[in-house]
Amino acid sequence: MQLRIGHLSTFYHTSILLMADPDTKARLGIDVQWKLFGTGPAIVEAFRTGEIDLAYIGLPPAIIGIASGVPIRCIAGGHMEGTVIVGNTTHRNFTDTHELGRIMEQFRGRKIGVPGTGSIHDVILTDTLDRFNLADTVKTIHFPWADEVMEAMLREEVACAFGTPALAAALAHYGEGKILYPPRLLWPENPSYGIVASLSFLKREAETTERFLRIHEEATETLRTDPRTAAGILSTYIGFIDESLVLETLKISPRYCAQLTEGYITCTLRFVDTLKRLGYIEHVLPKEEIFDTRLIEKIHGPGDHYGDDSRDDRTGQTS
Repeated sequence: MQLRIGHLSTFYHTSILLMADPDTKARLGIDVQWKLFGTGPAIVEAFRTGEIDLAYIGLPPAIIGIASGVPIRCIAGGHMEGTVIVGNTTHRNFTDTHELGRIMEQFRGRKIGVPGTGSIHDVILTDTLDRFNLADTVKTIHFPWADEVMEAMLREEVACAFGTPALAAALAHYGEGKILYPPRLLWPENPSYGIVASLSFLKREAETTERFLRIHEEATETLRTDPRTAAGILSTYIGFIDESLVLETLKISPRYCAQLTEGYITCTLRFVDTLKRLGYIEHVLPKEEIFDTRLIEKIHGPGDHYGDDSRDDRTGQTS
């Protein structure tokens, strides 16, 4: 028996911490195969074809998959508020404001990059353009891999991007980017990613899934309470990313926990309404078709840790 886990290259997910830990396989009591994907929609397709059992994925592509008949459920959280707006510093006339509409107005006639059609970043961008009547005047460029968004920013192919804290940290680290709107102000409590399982695996291997969630929850605690240690582990395991860059990323939006909170679920249902309005899905899904909270409620207990941070809301940085 083998546990097949789909994941992204995003290093503030717990996946890489678990991959770096030599005890993970022994604690799970099962062989683990990690499968890397470029975007959430690609992970949904892997669920559809039966290639994976569990995955780290943003909720919008999971919802789109469920609406189209893919038999999966979100069984745990992991991170909130993982989408940030970052601008290319070659366009230096950015307006310093909390008003999202004024920020977006600056990109009339320009291009904005985003990873993956149907990704959480794409849905937030599409909704933002729609709300401010900019869909016809701003060109959206989709990239199959999140890393390609950074390359496009560096080549000045796009003036702005909706992407991950890792993208924002890398661009700021190398002096090529600036956070224009911090993640906490953009769709508060949005479900950056969750742990999603195939229904057949969940039914067949509930004990294995529970063990995985316990390890996952411990890893979210490491990211939240000891980011410096986590950054050292991650940079060493990846091998080509500077530890200080990883630490900068972990501090941009340090809202890590495995709990499925009321806010997490409510914001996900808001995504459902948005996906329906924007034409990504044909019908609205009830929460019971998206979430199965039984295991995480069993292992986590009451409360959550998403709010256990001390960031300044304007900058998104730890004070």
